[in-house]
Amino acid sequence: MPTTDPQTTTTEPALARSAGEDDLGAALDTFLSLRTRLVRIAYRILGDVTGAEDVVQEAWLRWQLTQRAEVDNPTAFLVTTTTRLAIKVVRSARHRHEVPVEPQLAGFGDRAAPDPVLSVERSVAVDGALALLMARLTPDRLAAYVLRKGFGYGYAELASLLRISAPNARVVVHRAQARLESGRERPVPVESHRRLAAAFRTAARTGNLDGLVKVLAPAA
Repeated sequence: MPTTDPQTTTTEPALARSAGEDDLGAALDTFLSLRTRLVRIAYRILGDVTGAEDVVQEAWLRWQLTQRAEVDNPTAFLVTTTTRLAIKVVRSARHRHEVPVEPQLAGFGDRAAPDPVLSVERSVAVDGALALLMARLTPDRLAAYVLRKGFGYGYAELASLLRISAPNARVVVHRAQARLESGRERPVPVESHRRLAAAFRTAARTGNLDGLVKVLAPAA
C-alpha cells in the first residue's frame, strides 16, 4: 500500500509536465513556421531589421503567454500581434529618438502578381503604414508623401496636383518626413482609412493611380 501512493503522486505531475511541454512545442512549431513572414511584416512597417527582429521576439513572448486553446486562427493572431507591436514601436518616443520614422511604402507599387501569402503581408503592412501617416500628416502632406514614396511621383507632378511650385512640392515632402518624427497624432476615421487603403492597393495592383489621386486630393 505505501508503495502505491508515491507512484501516483509522482506520475501525475510528470504527465502534466509532458502535456505542457508538448503544448509549448506545438506553439513553437507554429511560431517558427510563420517567423520569416512575421519579420517581413514588421520590417515593412519599421524599415529596420533589428527593430523587426525585436518585435517578432515580443510577439513570441505574447504567444507563449496567450491561452492558445482559445485561439481559433494562430496565423491571424500572430500577424495581428506583430502588426500592432510594430506600429506601437513606431509611435514610441524611444523609437522616434533612435530610428528615423519613415513607413516603408516603396515596393508596394510592384505590379507583379504576388503569391497569396505575400499579398496578405503587403495588405497588413500597407494598412498599418497608412494609418500612421493619416494620424500624423495633413491632407496635402499625406498626398505628397504617399505619391512620392509609394509611386515615385516627381516634384513637378506633385506641384501640378497640389497647385504649388515644384520647389514648394519638395518642401511639402520634406516637412511630411519631419512631421512623422514629431509623434503628434490625430484620430483617424475608420472609413477614411479603409477608403485610402483600398485605393492604394488598387493602384499598386493595377498601376492606375486615378482612384488613389481622387482619394488623396479630391480637389485636384
